[in-house]
Amino acid sequence: MKRIVTSLPFRLLLGVVIGIIAGQLSGTALMNIVVTVKFVLGELINFCVPLIIIGFIAPSITRLGKNASRMLGAAVFCAYVSSILAALLSMGAGYGLIPHLSVVTETDGLKELPELVFQLEIPQIMSVMSALVLSVLVGLAAAWTKAEMITGVLEELHKIVLEVVTRIVIPILPVFIGFTFWALSYEGTITKQLPVFIKVVLIVMAGHFIWLAVLYIAAGIYSRSNPMAVIRNYGPAYITAAGTMSSAATLAVALRCAKKSKTLREDMVDFGIPLFANIHLCGSVLTEVFFVMTVSQILYGEIPSVGTMILFCLLLGIFAIGAPGVPGGTVMASLGLITGILGFDSTGTALMLTIFALQDSFGTACNITGDGALTLILTGYADRHKIEKQDLKSVM
Repeated sequence: MKRIVTSLPFRLLLGVVIGIIAGQLSGTALMNIVVTVKFVLGELINFCVPLIIIGFIAPSITRLGKNASRMLGAAVFCAYVSSILAALLSMGAGYGLIPHLSVVTETDGLKELPELVFQLEIPQIMSVMSALVLSVLVGLAAAWTKAEMITGVLEELHKIVLEVVTRIVIPILPVFIGFTFWALSYEGTITKQLPVFIKVVLIVMAGHFIWLAVLYIAAGIYSRSNPMAVIRNYGPAYITAAGTMSSAATLAVALRCAKKSKTLREDMVDFGIPLFANIHLCGSVLTEVFFVMTVSQILYGEIPSVGTMILFCLLLGIFAIGAPGVPGGTVMASLGLITGILGFDSTGTALMLTIFALQDSFGTACNITGDGALTLILTGYADRHKIEKQDLKSVM
């Protein structure tokens, strides 16, 4: 019993339940404190994200040695193909289902969150994308030149970041998620907005699970291993992603979950999970495609043509690779596509942002869970091509 109570999934779920209940009972004065604590904790977690990316990806690439370029290319290819196929699946479902849905768009009546008591900003040392690019460049260059000193520094950085994740980030995540749901419950997002698009949300969630099933089955076949050995460890990561709506904020938990699987190679986990958290957004892409088709039907009376949607899907896969791993990152990165290719006006983009926000938590959870499948594919790729396994020590 004690083991269950102290487990991360239990603490995360407890934070969600307490947050929802407290949000219904709180007044404005208390909410001033709640939104302030939530903001500070979010800033602290976001500050750690570039450090986690550099501390895991760069050392992982150097360990790959002469195989670094090949593994990086394989990872990016897997992420792009997964996102594109998820988008095309969603597009097909949209053409088949949206014309038969009666979607109501009334979402008024939400409370406004009070102002912060104080605003303690903790700027990141660099953006997430800058950290990703820096990690790749430094890792590849160190591997090509066999720079022993830099490789040693990166290994020490890996150990330091691992301690930050274990002792700071993971312990405060349940608290952060609790305060997040406290705020959502208070303003009415959970009780009023979600039912508005319940049909659409349920359809998209079903799409997420279908795509995850496809990914894990394909990964199991390719790697010749049991995918259940991976996915059964992903409960905490799924809950964290749903609560934070951020792949970046969930990175620490995702690493911990993936390392519990004996099927995944540890060197592939250290390399793949931080990389995929930033470039593999299959759930968000699937969600956005279905929602843009829904909004187009609602506001403009028709769904975009097949040719237009295929072009949108292909470009969205590229934009998703560069999208920030923060709440709404995918749709924010692709606003140019939404307005330029689909022709949405300001009303359309506003509605798109609103309904995407309602479902972003589950899209992010799909992204994170799907990363485990792609890492399994990388493990299979490394084994098939006889890429030597690195003997790494971890305390996670």
